[in-house]
Amino acid sequence: MKLPPKVKIVDVGPRDGLQNEKNPVSAEVKIGLVHRLQDAGVREIEVTSFVSPKWVPQMADNAEVMHGIQRKAGVRYSVLTPNMKGFEAAIAAPRNEWPDEIVVFGAASEAFSQKNINCSIAESIERFAPVVAAAREHGIYVRGAMSCTVGCPYEGDVAPEAVGRLAGLMRGIGVQHLGVADTIGVGTPVKVQRAIEATLQHYGIDDISGHFHDTYGQALGNTLASLEMGVWQFDTSSAGLGGCPYAKGATGNVATEDVVYMLQGMGIDTGIDLDKLIDAGVYISQALGREPNSRASKAIRTKREA
Repeated sequence: MKLPPKVKIVDVGPRDGLQNEKNPVSAEVKIGLVHRLQDAGVREIEVTSFVSPKWVPQMADNAEVMHGIQRKAGVRYSVLTPNMKGFEAAIAAPRNEWPDEIVVFGAASEAFSQKNINCSIAESIERFAPVVAAAREHGIYVRGAMSCTVGCPYEGDVAPEAVGRLAGLMRGIGVQHLGVADTIGVGTPVKVQRAIEATLQHYGIDDISGHFHDTYGQALGNTLASLEMGVWQFDTSSAGLGGCPYAKGATGNVATEDVVYMLQGMGIDTGIDLDKLIDAGVYISQALGREPNSRASKAIRTKREA
């Protein structure tokens, strides 16, 4: 079995991980997390989202966070911009505070699209098209995320054909990279592989990534199943932060610490210092008043104390 020799990790903790926190997290703490992640060797960080504070109050400080980051050479900073208003807000700052990459977000499930962004899949693509065009005109890379690629809290199982349709629509509007997301964590390895196969009808293996939640404890298995297909890019979240506001019981993204521990044990290079990464997870977890949701973190910290 030939596995990728290296893997690129996108830590989505600062954005996807924190967006549903009920208590406000200060911009200073968010900036501190970004700095600790980049110091640990993380080269792709999803920092914030430019969305209405009415819908996502936790991200109301987006401009302040982007302004406060001390950027490191070789690190790519991305933000979610679901519409033109969000994109315009993201580039209202001086050029050196612009994101390197924007993310647009569509669902493979019609019901989820309606619940999540109050429009159909077709309408969401129409909404994203001018955002993608504007970003590319400004020299900003465009990543797309497909949610509910294996299961939906409203529709149940999602057929690979639905994933393929959405991937084709994303390709059609110029999205350069596409993430296959198991938003509610119901996926199992074979189901995830089918979703990836459907995506590969429209994107090359170097232009897709996996994004797995760990609700049923399947995220590492799904990561391994994707690696076996040649996928080498994954979204993960520091300390296992996150969840989905529209999927009751859905837990956080797979912990970055757990994925890096697994990959290092397989001899796959991530460029990340696991000890520093664990410290970053402890930092944000202490700020939130809880323990990191990472088994590798707990085990290694217990060993440190011995």
